[in-house]
Amino acid sequence: ASRAQILDKATEYIQYMRRKNHTHQQDIDDLKRQNALLEQQVRALEKVKGSAQLQASYSSSDSSLYTNPKGSAVSAFDGGSDSSSESEAEEPPNRKKLRVEAS
Repeated sequence: ASRAQILDKATEYIQYMRRKNHTHQQDIDDLKRQNALLEQQVRALEKVKGSAQLQASYSSSDSSLYTNPKGSAVSAFDGGSDSSSESEAEEPPNRKKLRVEAS
């Protein structure tokens, strides 16, 4: 193999590795964003859980209605779940499919 061929192959390999590194970095960035979103959702759920426990401890015995964090009435028997959650508005991006590249 001539020097030119070796250099050409080396250049191809370097470009291939740069593309591969770039896609891996994009995957890492996507996972970091997903992780941040999940942490935000966990904090919101913990906050709601804490306020629900606080409301339950201070509830009067003659009242069967509570108000959820959005201010609407919630039955004491439905667990206080609200179908339209603010944290559900942002859908996490779809997971990337693993690319198998021939080596």
